[in-house]
Amino acid sequence: MDLKLVATTFAAVFLAELGDKTQLATLSFSAAGASRLSVFVGAAAALVATTAIAVLAGEALTRWISPRALQRLAGLSFVVIGGWVLWSTRS
Repeated sequence: MDLKLVATTFAAVFLAELGDKTQLATLSFSAAGASRLSVFVGAAAALVATTAIAVLAGEALTRWISPRALQRLAGLSFVVIGGWVLWSTRS
C-alpha cells in the first residue's frame, strides 16, 4: 500500500468535504435529535459507497483513456463547473 497516496487522498477528500452540502445535511440530521450513531453510520456508508463507485469508474476509464488525460479532463471539468456556477449566480 502506498502510504503517501493514502495521505494525499485523505487530505484531498477531507478538505473537499468540509462545508459541502453533504456535511451540512449530515449536520442537520444530527442536530434534529436523531441518533448520532445512526447518522454517522448512514453518512459513512454513503461516503464509502460513492467512493467505491468512483474508484471502479476511474479504473474502468483508464482502460480507454490515459490517466494523464483523465486528470486533465477532471481538472477541465472543475474549471467549467466553477465558471458555470460563477456565471449563473451573477446578478
